[in-house]
Amino acid sequence: MSLKCEVYFIWFGLVWFGLVWFGFLFFLVGCCFYVLMMDREIVMKKIKGNNVILGRQWLRGVVFITGLNCAFSVANAASGMAVESVLTPAPVVVDGVEDKQWALATPLKVVLNELPYEPNNGYKGLMETELEVRSLYDEEYIYFLYRWYDPTESLARFPWEKAADGSWKHLENKDSTLHENTYYEDKLSVYWDINQRGFIKKGCDKSCHMVEDGLLEGVKDTSAGRHYTLKDTETLDEWQWKGIRTNPNYQMDDGFVDNEHETNGKWGRHPDDSAGGGYYNNTNDTEFPAWVNGETKEPAPYWVMEAAKQAFVDTFQPGDRIGGVVTAPHTASRADVNAKGVWKDDHWQLEVKRKRITNYKNSARQDIQFNDLAKPYYFGVTAFDNSQINHLYHKKSIKLTFKQGS
Repeated sequence: MSLKCEVYFIWFGLVWFGLVWFGFLFFLVGCCFYVLMMDREIVMKKIKGNNVILGRQWLRGVVFITGLNCAFSVANAASGMAVESVLTPAPVVVDGVEDKQWALATPLKVVLNELPYEPNNGYKGLMETELEVRSLYDEEYIYFLYRWYDPTESLARFPWEKAADGSWKHLENKDSTLHENTYYEDKLSVYWDINQRGFIKKGCDKSCHMVEDGLLEGVKDTSAGRHYTLKDTETLDEWQWKGIRTNPNYQMDDGFVDNEHETNGKWGRHPDDSAGGGYYNNTNDTEFPAWVNGETKEPAPYWVMEAAKQAFVDTFQPGDRIGGVVTAPHTASRADVNAKGVWKDDHWQLEVKRKRITNYKNSARQDIQFNDLAKPYYFGVTAFDNSQINHLYHKKSIKLTFKQGS
């Protein structure tokens, strides 16, 4: 659809909405006026021997309650999904365990029930989940607590497995888009609107462009869709938590979305500026893993910690697995977002922390800045259940506001 057509549709929708609500309000005012001008006498009517009293007071009550209900409905429709960030008296410890301060914040419940496509390789992941989000802030940081239903803790992302004949192979089961959703990790993505036109109304849908008949922007593409904005000046801030690539390092992967397309494999999605660190595949020029874990502070069954890696020596038994990725903490702007997720009782619980204002060379373009507590900020959330690109999302955006004062 062209931009011109989209503008016409928007104007048509606004005019239609205005006419409908003007008619409804006119009717409501007329009812109220009629009630106020009714004669003081009470109308009596007899039905099957029972006296039914229909008086001015009764009708006025009905109209008042109806009007009040409609007013609340209109207010709800106008406000949409919203979460309020509350001032915390003490910093939040980001460890995935709920601090007592979180009781100060009211959770917003969001149903995620949209999927971009249906994998053709027997994917048995979630079709719907409910996510709760809460927020706190202090002078320097903003905090979030996400909690969503996921009955499986998925951490085996392309693991190595030793076969009965002694050989090693990467486990995978890619679908028609050439992406994985059998041997993968759980993830959560948050998209923040920096300055994309239309995001407030449509949310993440605005930057998502679906492939049709194997083509996107005239380019052959096997993916289900790609993220990019429509103008060079528009960007989104992307925070992505990854169950084995970033979670062991207490981080989310901080990136951004711009207008780049047709020029690289990731289209508009890019990582923030980095000075090293991060993750990479546990491979080399051989047909077995390059690295294994030495001693680690925490169990690492499906990943190798950069700080503890040791050269692979095959002392394993058939059926044993080794992590398919080596991971280390991100640095610089890409390391802006601290996070830790804990899976328990069929739910992921993820605590997140980021400075309200970042000060890197490209922060204005790459990062949302929470520098004005009086203005709203808009975002969207998506959950990945053991899937590389298939994800559960919601329509429209979520509004974040700050509660100021005690």
